[in-house]
Amino acid sequence: MSKLKNKKFKASIIGASGYTGSELARILVNHPELEIVNITSESHQGKRFSELHGQFSGIVDLELVRAADVEVSDLDVLFLALPHGVSMDFVKKWEKSGIKIIDLSGDFRLASPEVYEEWYKKKHTYPEGFRNAVYGLPELHEDSIRKASLVANPGCYPTASILSLAPLFNALDVDPAGAIIDAKSGLTGAGVKASNVTHFSNVNDNFKAYGIGNHRHTVEIQEQLSFLLKKSVNLQFTPHLLPVDRGILATAYMGVEGDMSQQKLDSLYQDFYQEKPFVRLRNQAPSIKEVRGSNYADVYPFWDDRTKRAIVITAIDNLVKGAAGQAVHNMNLMLGLEESAGLDQVPMQP
Repeated sequence: MSKLKNKKFKASIIGASGYTGSELARILVNHPELEIVNITSESHQGKRFSELHGQFSGIVDLELVRAADVEVSDLDVLFLALPHGVSMDFVKKWEKSGIKIIDLSGDFRLASPEVYEEWYKKKHTYPEGFRNAVYGLPELHEDSIRKASLVANPGCYPTASILSLAPLFNALDVDPAGAIIDAKSGLTGAGVKASNVTHFSNVNDNFKAYGIGNHRHTVEIQEQLSFLLKKSVNLQFTPHLLPVDRGILATAYMGVEGDMSQQKLDSLYQDFYQEKPFVRLRNQAPSIKEVRGSNYADVYPFWDDRTKRAIVITAIDNLVKGAAGQAVHNMNLMLGLEESAGLDQVPMQP
């Protein structure tokens, strides 16, 4: 239920300097039922948010504060826009306060602290958090998200990859080791901090694969598809870096035994996504510009009768449906709001 008329929910964004914090502010500033109370930064305390992100000049000029100065008793929801390995400490600090927490890091996305430590190569300092954490992909876990106090917002690659294959793994007895996912991301998926890999001269006019065979998002995708198939999934996932600023295009390949056709494949996807407002089923392959700046996932299922494979292409904006927009969608569900509130942005093209 929404608050009384003229009373807005209050939110804090923990972590202002990155792309995700900026994108959260862009979406939340126009949310009809929410007010941004404060935004934090440990390294830029005292500056205005618009000094870090000039596009907010005159729009969001809040003075940045330290996370320690946030009074959670005055808030309804916290967004943790923090790096992997950092969010867990803040969840530990605030989980028992009764506030709704949406964590955009990978700290609570996986099945257990042991799986996290194996794939992230970090010691998990708050394993108790896994008991209550709900994986925040609304197309799969809407009912659980509505009742959750801690939501682990999915990764951008897993969002596109899972949405590509979920209807197949949900409805068919597919080979649990038969999926191959080839995915490409814009540069913002690597975060705001520069590195040799993300240096302009290495990215511009270039294209490369990375994390071959061992990318940490592999296990996240496997776990969610295992949930649907009800048996352990082992798949191939290869990410690539595109010389563009934002967007993900995932192409998934899945062999299907038995009687399948384009019409049946379309029906399978239509049935699965018929009440999911941010999945748009397309009749041609989507491009990343067709979802840019929006919370839409454009999904194109294609049946290749020659190879007896489903080829599913999904495009998302990695900063919106792959991060901040999905977090706001989760917040809407957690607070009992209209799930599309504040998320009606039309994609920007060109």
